Amino acid sequence: MKLSGGVEWALHCCVVLTAASEPVPAARLAQLHEVSPSYLAKQMQALSRAGLVRSVQGKTGGYVLTKKAEDITLLDVVQAVDGKNPAFVCTEIRQRGPFATPPEQCAKQCPIARAMGAAEAAWRASLAAVTIADLVASVESDSGPDALPGVGSWLTEEPRALRPAPGTS
Repeated sequence: MKLSGGVEWALHCCVVLTAASEPVPAARLAQLHEVSPSYLAKQMQALSRAGLVRSVQGKTGGYVLTKKAEDITLLDVVQAVDGKNPAFVCTEIRQRGPFATPPEQCAKQCPIARAMGAAEAAWRASLAAVTIADLVASVESDSGPDALPGVGSWLTEEPRALRPAPGTS
């Protein structure tokens, strides 16, 4: 399965939004992740269309999660950014060529379509079993309990445009 790069950015944004005490502008998230603000804005808009984040207007506006982190799965984010279409689409190749199988004999999916469908179902089930809260717990386990609160403070401190992200100059 090939995912767009936007999925990774969107997942990172969902994780860090759990640590923010107020709405975070897309530009601030872009600065944190050192990615183009316009590119990240597209990912945030996709998350917004899917109802995973919402945009808050005003001077202190930005994005917030619309659900608890334990209620947002990786599959939710993948589908928000890359869509819900299946990765494999059977085109009934077995009905073509000199040894084509007649359509009436193709009542069952071919073995290739069945195998690919089973693989995709397993992949989607695996993504659906992991939540943003699980990722947050992994970040805390890997980087320590102060990592995300530190990022959350940086995301919402003033002045927003003047200070570099932690670890950048």
